[in-house]
This record gives sequence, C-alpha cells and structure tokens, in this order.
Amino acid sequence: MHGVDAALRRRLESGVRALGFELVDAELAGSRQHQTLRVYIDGPRGVTVDDCADVSRQLSAILDVEDPFPGSYTLEVSSPGLDRPLVEPEHFRRYRGETVKVRLSAPVDGRRNFTGRLIEVDADRIVVEVDNERFELPFGAIERARLVPRF
Repeated sequence: MHGVDAALRRRLESGVRALGFELVDAELAGSRQHQTLRVYIDGPRGVTVDDCADVSRQLSAILDVEDPFPGSYTLEVSSPGLDRPLVEPEHFRRYRGETVKVRLSAPVDGRRNFTGRLIEVDADRIVVEVDNERFELPFGAIERARLVPRF
C-alpha cells in the first residue's frame, strides 16, 4: 500500500470537505490493472455508515470525471478506526500525550520503529518518549504513524 499523489489527495479532500468531513488519509493497494483506493474520513460527531456512503457517492462522481486510474478500481470509504492513521501535523497535535506507533523511512538513532508517548509536535518534527528516552522524529522521515488505542 502507498499514499496517493498530492494532486489526487487535493481532489479527494475537496470532495470530502464539501460534505463537512475531514480527509484523514487515502491510500492505494492492489495491482496497476485493479487498484483499491481506501479513503479514511472523520467528522465532529464521528462517522456513520450513511456518511461513508454519501462520501463514496461524492468521490465516485469526482473520480469518474477525473479518471485518475488506468483500468478498473475499487473505492472504499471508512472511518479511521481506533488505531487511526496520523498523517498531517494537526493530527499529531490533536493526540499529543497519547501513545503512537511510528515507522520511519530511514533509521533515527539506529531504529525505524517507535511505539511510545507523543510528547511534542512542532512544524518539522515530533518527539516520542519510548522507555523514558525521547526521540526526535522529523515529519519528512515518517513513513507511517498510527494512534495506539487505549482499552
């Protein structure tokens, strides 16, 4: 799986925002002949199945006009779930103090995977505390980040 390009992300975001929701993340999976576009949305009151259906219809109309994929594709729209992806700096700010799981594209201090408490967020980086040790992780190095749910 991989993220969508910036131009497609902007188109998806405008369609999602038009219905009053936030685009949390979008990713592609599958082969070039048949891709699956997964779109994660959130709203002030959460997301219902009907909300997902409404957003799916909106995005399908946009994608039918834009036709960004060669061959066929499947569109899936859902809530981000309890282990929601953290993509934008605002997502990280919103969950400061929570436990996060971060995978980097290149090692920092000899490691690529960090699970710990999100301590700080600024324009260029996050700080995660793992076993009482703090690690500064640049946004540009974050391959994937998720909230770790509390039970």
